[in-house]
Amino acid sequence: MSLTLVTVGTGTVAPHPKRSSPANWVERGEVRVLMDCGAGTLHRLAEFGLPWEHVSHLALTHFHPDHFGEAPALLFALKWATHREEPLVVLGPVGTVQLFKRLADAIGKWVTDPGYPLVMLDLHPGEPFPLGADMTLEVHRTPHTQESVALGVRAPEGLLVYTGDTGPSEELGDWATGCALLLAECSLPEAMAIDMHLTPRQAGALAQRAAARRLVLTHFYPPVEQVDIVTEAASVYRGPIVVANDGDRFEVGR
Repeated sequence: MSLTLVTVGTGTVAPHPKRSSPANWVERGEVRVLMDCGAGTLHRLAEFGLPWEHVSHLALTHFHPDHFGEAPALLFALKWATHREEPLVVLGPVGTVQLFKRLADAIGKWVTDPGYPLVMLDLHPGEPFPLGADMTLEVHRTPHTQESVALGVRAPEGLLVYTGDTGPSEELGDWATGCALLLAECSLPEAMAIDMHLTPRQAGALAQRAAARRLVLTHFYPPVEQVDIVTEAASVYRGPIVVANDGDRFEVGR
């Protein structure tokens, strides 16, 4: 058995001809987790041949629309495009359950009662959620929005950490210590650095502090792609670095 990551969407809210909004597919056996679900996710899942109709969990990092905006469409598609019967578990930071209840009030009760079993839970730091017999989901607060969290998938193959959106955080690096793969946002060049996102150098520093075995970068606003992302990250991180594209596949722990 292997723990597989596919970077379904590596862009941001900014329209881009080759990068859709944030979404990542994590699969191990019958566990299939979609981490974030921004614009373009559903069609990208189909384009890359991923079994989206058998997704077992939807896990959100925060409530900015580029990270969750296509979640209602996923719920809708699972009903009308697949006639789903198996349950879907929706997980996210504190406020997730309330968010979906408000969406149901706004666009229809099918959001919380889609016609197949739906479980929604708020996740709390320090309380791992079991995804399978030997696989858990963990969260850690990040400096971005009030609710935002990073996601950690722990399995026998190793720990996969997805930062979601974050500013610089030594605490996040300590939490991610020893991860087999760090999927880190890399939003802006150094000249445009802000507190709520990472530059390539800051992403590299996060990976170095975490002693990550591999750094995969994602969440690129167009200006950051005008600089040498790998060289800047490598100035502070000594491990292997990949600039992800939509559809890239990684085997965690290999």
